[in-house]
Amino acid sequence: MENPDLATYANVQSTAIGPTDVLGQNLQVLTQILDSQQQMLDRQQDWLRHSFVSFKMPKMTRDDNPEAYIKAFEWHALMTGLDKGYWAS
Repeated sequence: MENPDLATYANVQSTAIGPTDVLGQNLQVLTQILDSQQQMLDRQQDWLRHSFVSFKMPKMTRDDNPEAYIKAFEWHALMTGLDKGYWAS
């Protein structure tokens, strides 16, 4: 009597996979992974832009140090990706 576990594989023919085929498959998988990671990065950057842009800089008061306020503004503007053309408006 045949082993029932091996009977399923009795008629399976092995296919030879050459090194070129394996490299091609690996390249395809890596390309898919990179595309997926790029999409995730794009979504994260979009989310960060929207969340940072929604944060408003507080108005400067008489008690604020002008140099510290300007540095904080510049940091905030750079983090949000605000174009320098809008900095003075």
